[in-house]
Amino acid sequence: MQQPSEATNEPRVNRRIRVPRVLVIDEVGNRLGEFLTEDAIRLAEERGLDLIEVAPTARPPVCKISDFGKMKYEKKKREQEAKHNQIQVVLKEIKLRPKTDKHDLQVKLRAARSFLEEGNKVKFTVRFRGRELAHRDIGAQQCVAIAEVLKDLCAVEMPPRMDGRQMFMVLAPTRRPVMKKKRDDQEQRDIDAAVAQVEAEAGEADDMTDETGESDAPDAPDEAGEPEPAT
Repeated sequence: MQQPSEATNEPRVNRRIRVPRVLVIDEVGNRLGEFLTEDAIRLAEERGLDLIEVAPTARPPVCKISDFGKMKYEKKKREQEAKHNQIQVVLKEIKLRPKTDKHDLQVKLRAARSFLEEGNKVKFTVRFRGRELAHRDIGAQQCVAIAEVLKDLCAVEMPPRMDGRQMFMVLAPTRRPVMKKKRDDQEQRDIDAAVAQVEAEAGEADDMTDETGESDAPDAPDEAGEPEPAT
């Protein structure tokens, strides 16, 4: 039979119970009445169980006949389940450009909606380059539109504001998080790959734009086109 450590806050068990008399409850919850502590310990031992002090401040103290090892295991299991069910709020970041197209924006909005449903905050970062800094209002309008689309799930915790060449906005969930089962690994990989592809394409577009904001793409042919071959 297990004995609790002196250094813990665990209840006193068996020979560690020092009072002369105790009120005993059996393993199924029946009140057996008052016993001399030695007799109560002997009764528990005859049943292959422990005498556990569950109400030390009562007069007389209340003890229960039970399996102390099993009781500790069940308590630890309940604590682990409670910890698992705790909601941990995480700040997720989604990056945008003022010229992010409709398709890419929809992908990012779906990701943001998923984050908010899970109880996480979402930080939208709009990055400006070159002459785009002269059109900050486009980024602000983009943030306002996003907040409007997601308003059924969140509230604006931090409105759009500039910091250097970037604009930030933070949305906080207003609904109770949906306790979902963990996504299938393949489904999660597909989502991650889609978001990564969108951000990679945005990065390639950035590389084609110099600090003046002008594109490096080749000029389109003029209206005259190429000369016709001589006949």
